[in-house]
Amino acid sequence: MGMAASANESDLNSEINVTPMVDIMLVLLIIFMVVTPFLQQGVTVAIPRDMNSPDVDPAIIKESSVVISIPNDGEYYIGKDKMDKSELGPKIERMMKNKSDAERIVYVKSGVGVTYGSVVEVINIVRGQSIDKIGLVADKKKKGAAPAS
Repeated sequence: MGMAASANESDLNSEINVTPMVDIMLVLLIIFMVVTPFLQQGVTVAIPRDMNSPDVDPAIIKESSVVISIPNDGEYYIGKDKMDKSELGPKIERMMKNKSDAERIVYVKSGVGVTYGSVVEVINIVRGQSIDKIGLVADKKKKGAAPAS
């Protein structure tokens, strides 16, 4: 009888089975890989690169921040909403209505091929809404990258 008890004890496996944990981790990895591209806010714009540009303001990725995107001349977006240039002023005024002075900042993101005049017009529209803080968005150049010509 003592011999039968010891035989049953040796059949027990005390090792951790990691296969289910690996399966769960792979499923989570796939979910994050699929969902991540949808988390991008606003409109994708090929923006100019500058080696000496400062670090990105962390406030630009907030849901409440106002980002005006100009991917091409004549195309204007606030967030993902396309609008005419004449609608920018009233929309910005509504969005900034209840914000404190520290939060009253508008970011302008323009494409590489957008003319300087288009960007200046948008800046003038923003300033017309009594907003003095305007952030211009640019990508950093990678070190050692040759300038585009």
